[in-house]
Amino acid sequence: MDYVFDACAVIALLNDEEGADTVAGLINQAGMGADRIYIKGREYAETVLESLYTSPIIILHEISREMIQEAGRFKTCYSMSLGDTFAAATARKFTAVLVTGDKEMKAPEEAGEFSVLWLPHGMQVIP
Repeated sequence: MDYVFDACAVIALLNDEEGADTVAGLINQAGMGADRIYIKGREYAETVLESLYTSPIIILHEISREMIQEAGRFKTCYSMSLGDTFAAATARKFTAVLVTGDKEMKAPEEAGEFSVLWLPHGMQVIP
């Protein structure tokens, strides 16, 4: 299974917030060759690169025209933040599970755009 980490997942891990164990567990699974992980965005990737340098994370440095168009579609259809649109587009492109606690991802998940692994603190704010 492939996973996409949005900023919420990365921040939970770095700040040892609720959900950090889930994110760390996914990274450990990927380290054993079970999964692949994508981190959306260069700034997010660079933030975690030092602490996760030896982990099996795929960092997307280049964004294709197709990905930009898909992010634009998410922005138009779901009124999401720009960063979230790229996380959503990445999850959809790679048929990956989006790891997040961000309530903006609820509507596209319910529409069947992609699957979400909700971090615990995210589940508290989603009705």
